[in-house]
This record gives sequence, C-alpha cells and structure tokens, in this order.
Amino acid sequence: MAPLITREEALTLGEVEDHEQIEALIARAWEARVERFADSTDMCSLVNAKSGGCAEDCGFCAQSRFADAETPMHAMMEPDQILEHARAAEAAGAHRFCMVTQGQGLSKRDFQKYLQGVRLVSEHTNLKRCASVGHISAERAKALREAGIQRVHHNVETAHSYYDEVTSTVRYEGRLRTIAAVREAGLETCVGGILNLGESREQRVEMAFELAEIDPTSVPINMLNPRPGTKFGDREYMDPWEAVKWIAIFRLILPDALFRLCGGRVENLGELQQLAVRAGINGVMMGNFLTTLGNEPETDREMFEELGLNVARQPDNAVNPRPDNRSGWLSGETPDVVEELIGAARGSGAAASADEDADAGDLELKIRLWDPSTQLRYHAKRKVPPRPDGAPNRAQSNRRMRKRGSEEEPAEVAPRTVAAG
Repeated sequence: MAPLITREEALTLGEVEDHEQIEALIARAWEARVERFADSTDMCSLVNAKSGGCAEDCGFCAQSRFADAETPMHAMMEPDQILEHARAAEAAGAHRFCMVTQGQGLSKRDFQKYLQGVRLVSEHTNLKRCASVGHISAERAKALREAGIQRVHHNVETAHSYYDEVTSTVRYEGRLRTIAAVREAGLETCVGGILNLGESREQRVEMAFELAEIDPTSVPINMLNPRPGTKFGDREYMDPWEAVKWIAIFRLILPDALFRLCGGRVENLGELQQLAVRAGINGVMMGNFLTTLGNEPETDREMFEELGLNVARQPDNAVNPRPDNRSGWLSGETPDVVEELIGAARGSGAAASADEDADAGDLELKIRLWDPSTQLRYHAKRKVPPRPDGAPNRAQSNRRMRKRGSEEEPAEVAPRTVAAG
C-alpha cells in the first residue's frame, strides 16, 4: 500500500516537538495500525548463534575488528543448542524465532550447521522461523527456505545518502541484492535500520520512503545504544518523545508493514515503551538482544495486553508467516503457551501434587532465555587496526540519567555491551 503521508508532510511532522501534537500523531498512527492488524501481534525472540570477530567496519557495532572495544565471542552454535534457545523462546510466549550470526556471510561448514539448527526448530517447535546471516546468494536463500526459514532479516541500516558514514566495507547495493535474492527464493523480507546514527531528520524521512519502495513484510526499528570504542560511541540517547514521534511517522509511511521494536528500546525509550507501541508497533524483540539485555518477557506481554492487544500464538505449526488474521490466515483459538506449559507441569506433579488445589499462576516456570550476560565471553582486542574511513573510535564521558519507576538510575547498566541490530 502507498504511504499515507507525503514526503513534505513527513518532513513537517519531523519538526514537531510539542508533546500534545506528538500524541495526536501517535493517535493517527495507532488508528492505521489497528485498521490493518486489529489486535494481532508479532512477538519475536532471537539467539546470537555466532558472535564476534566481524571483519566489517559498521560504526555502531563493537563486534567489528575496527572497534576499540571488548568483543563478545563464541563459535557457531551446535544445532541442538539453537533448538534449546528456541524452546525457551516459545515457552516465554514468542511467536517467531530469529537465528542471528555476525558478519556478512557464513562458511560452508557453519552454514550447514545453521541449516540443521533451522530444521530442528521447524520440527520440534511451533515457532515461525527467521534468519539473519548477512549477505546471501539466491542459492543460499533457497536452502534456507527448504530448511524451514520463512523470513530473512537484512537491514539497510540508514538512508542511502548517509550510508557511507555508517560503513565503508559493506555496500548499500549489496544489501539490496541480498533482499532481492530473498524475494527470489519466495521468502518474506525483514528490513529496517537504526535511528540516531547522526542522520538528519530529512535523512530519516529518506530512509522511510526507501523502505517503502523495498516494501518489506517486517520493519525492525532500532535506536542506537552507543558503545564506547565505536565510531558512534559518543552519541547521546534519543529523546524518548523524539523516538516515539519517528516511529509514528514511519508507521504512516509504511502502513502495511509489521513494525517491531528492537535494539536500544530499553535505553532510549525508558518509560515511554508502551507509548511507542501505540505509535504503531506490532511486536517487540522479546527477552534479550544479540549482546544486550532487554525487558522480561512478562513485562512485554503486559505492555501489549494493557492496550487490548492479543499476545497469544495461533496453533498453526508456524505455517503462516504473518500473524494478521483479518483475511483468514489462521484458524482456531489462540492459546496461551505459557499457561499450557504450567498446566503440563501441574499434571506431571513437577510443580504441585495431584491432591493440591494449586493456583497455576503461583507456579514457577523455569525459562532459560538467551542471556548475553552469562553466555558470551568477552575478549579484549590486542591490536585494533585503523578504521578504513579514517574516523576515530569514541566514548561518552557521561551517561544521561533516566527515571524508571520510582528510582533514578543510569540508562546504561552493565553488562549491556554491544548495540543489537
């Protein structure tokens, strides 16, 4: 569908700073979201299946070998490890599961291991499956589809006119070729970017309309979480109201895309995360990100349910990639998978004896989600080569304080070490 606003209108809205006017914009974006998706949601979770040692120079990422920062490292996960994390994501209430690897491509050996992990997730869970493996050929995209992948994530990161400030080793045209290969294989596309990389408001509008031309199924919205020792390490977080405003503008430019809040949402949005959902969001990346920590899954579910949105999954064995049920994509009742698992625990006696009239809500469900704070090893780089673009790596001298609940605390909390894309 065509954008609901013109470039000129988007530029005008981008200049709005009054909170009441932003709230009016949010109401307009919420109306567009509900009109197209009703109360359905699209909740995702991920695992960092291979981390660190990236040869590219993306200015936001500490995994780059050009970043003067500790690098989170682990080799390609074994297929059964990927399945373990998928099962945890399913138990936490995720609808889909994205298997992510660093860099711009996998070796033949790692790619085969990755495909086997995808097959296990396809066979043993009810999750929809997404891949994020850097640049891929049409042949590899077809192999992903045959293994059970339904959607492939590959960001453009920023506006074309600003792209060379973000990376000099990964070409914008190469990203478009990967997106075309994904489409050629009959897979859905997940294409978004990162706000607050130093782009102008005009360039944010440019990126939104470039995404509209690409017309992806899903648009992940990331906000920079500045990492010390990276090119963008000295940037401040976005003002939460500014971030919410741009989410609403993007929704009006891309009315039919599934919007998902991803990296940097906790640090940048703080208390305004639910307001950001009202600005047009379909779902979030539940749990943790590639190498940073996120909200607890129950917090995210509550955030959507308080707005009258349905966070339950459909029992379709992940056949239908989209969660939108307006056109009869899915059928049957929407179960609460977490309650099902708690019920199974009660029935087996694992959490309560048969003669106890225990309340399922009092039972504890053990879920071992992907946890970068305990499952990644961090290695200091012995030698950091100069960045190909000649830019210095930077660090913030201080962190802005953000109020959460009743306490004041730094927006930066260890061990959130690398921005997730």
